[in-house]
Amino acid sequence: MSPRPQLDPLVHAPVRLAIMSSLVPVEEIEFTALRDQIGATDGNLATHIAKLEKAGYVKVRKRFVRRKPKTLYCLTSEGRAAFEAYLAALERLLPPRGP
Repeated sequence: MSPRPQLDPLVHAPVRLAIMSSLVPVEEIEFTALRDQIGATDGNLATHIAKLEKAGYVKVRKRFVRRKPKTLYCLTSEGRAAFEAYLAALERLLPPRGP
C-alpha cells in the first residue's frame, strides 16, 4: 500500500485555496476583484495573501492608477507548481471514477 498523499496545508486552507484557484487562470488580479470573487473581507484576504507571499507562492505588486493605489496579485512559478502538486495529491486521495 502506498503512503497517503499529503495536501499542502498552506494551499488547503479554504480562503487560500480560493485565492490560488482564482489566480491560476489569470495573469494578475486586483485586490478588490479578488476579494469580491472569493467573498473574503479585506483583512481576511490580506492575512491569507501575506502567508502565500511569505511562502513565495504569490507575488504582490503595488502601483498607482489615476493617483489611486492599486494592489495586484499573481501566482509565482513556485505557487503554480504548488497548486498543481496540491491538485495531483487531491486526485490520488479520491477513489477512481467509473467509465
